[in-house]
Amino acid sequence: MNNLGKIHIVDVTNRDGVQTSRLGLAKLQKTIINLYLNDMGIFQSEFGFPVTRHESNYLNANLRLAEMGVISPMRLGGWVRAISEDVNVAFDRTNLKHLNLSISTSDQMIRGKFLGRKTQKDIIDMMVDAVKLAIERGALSIGVNAEDASRTNMDYLIEFSIAAKEAGADRIRYCDTLGYDNPFTIYERIKLLAKETKMPIELHCHNDLGMAVACSVAGAKGAVEKGVDAYINTTVNGMGERAGNADLVSVILAIKKSAGLGELSLLDERINLSQAWRIAKYASYAFGVPIPINQPGVGANAFAHESGIHVDGALKDRRNYELFDFEELGRGEPEIVETGRSITVGEYSGIKGFRNVYNKLELEFKSDKEAEQILELVRYANVHTQKPLTDVELRFVAQYPEIARELMTMTP
Repeated sequence: MNNLGKIHIVDVTNRDGVQTSRLGLAKLQKTIINLYLNDMGIFQSEFGFPVTRHESNYLNANLRLAEMGVISPMRLGGWVRAISEDVNVAFDRTNLKHLNLSISTSDQMIRGKFLGRKTQKDIIDMMVDAVKLAIERGALSIGVNAEDASRTNMDYLIEFSIAAKEAGADRIRYCDTLGYDNPFTIYERIKLLAKETKMPIELHCHNDLGMAVACSVAGAKGAVEKGVDAYINTTVNGMGERAGNADLVSVILAIKKSAGLGELSLLDERINLSQAWRIAKYASYAFGVPIPINQPGVGANAFAHESGIHVDGALKDRRNYELFDFEELGRGEPEIVETGRSITVGEYSGIKGFRNVYNKLELEFKSDKEAEQILELVRYANVHTQKPLTDVELRFVAQYPEIARELMTMTP
């Protein structure tokens, strides 16, 4: 295979992951996720909904972090419906430069969601108008999402995608919205779509049938074999609606380590797998959902051996029973847990406890006034997250107090 495209990661934890029923993230937690994703070398974070009013301060605060070079070079992208009204609201409320426009394309959804009010032509016209308007309003990159692409007639999906390309879209997002595809069908469909459109393709796969990672990787393979770049949508720990999305770490491991793919070096060179353990652990804490014991790479049993034959083989040569090294994922260091006195900072903390915690972080304040100001923000942050703040959150509040203030400001 010559002239292969590259595979990039577009993480959607802060958009699709937070839509998980019964779960969610505070704006500070979403920001920390973005910082971790940036450190991990992710191409783009789909970081929220520009038309949702309570997202505005968070989105603009993160865009300020990008302007400051704190979140860089990772792109921050917003999600809106592919209608002109949403596009205008997005650019009126934020200074974003990267946007994904979404609209349903399958007969089932055109019929079942629009209830006969829209035709296939109407869908294309709405999308094209939205793309052109986004370009006029200053978008630097645009992805067009074909919702329920896996149940969309292929001829129509090609027509829809070519119309998006001609309107100025940079890539098409193939959404396996219900997890309907399998690795064989999505590979063939994406290969055909890439051949006919000659445009980069984004894979957005759900895990309803347990194949989100496999389908994402197979679809990406179909795209790169036709010489176009592929963009795989992931979420940290696979969080997402219903059975979830393609897990970030699993996707990266599959591309880097699986037979026939690892040696091709298809993955974006910026990816830093050593951050995997940190981001998985943080997301688990922030969502309040334990990492499954058998989660690839980051589960408690991912490198655990008990069977006599396995232990003997692993001790002789780790490659007997370990496909990759735990150190590659940032694992190996012991976790320190306080078993004696523990001082934490919360919404009712005083200055002495606050200083004790920050002294352990080796952070000092210029004056008592500055310490009092940061303490007040930390109290609000605790109310905001409803959890004891992690070290990385405490550091962030102290380092970027005005950004933290903006993140936590809500005006109903």
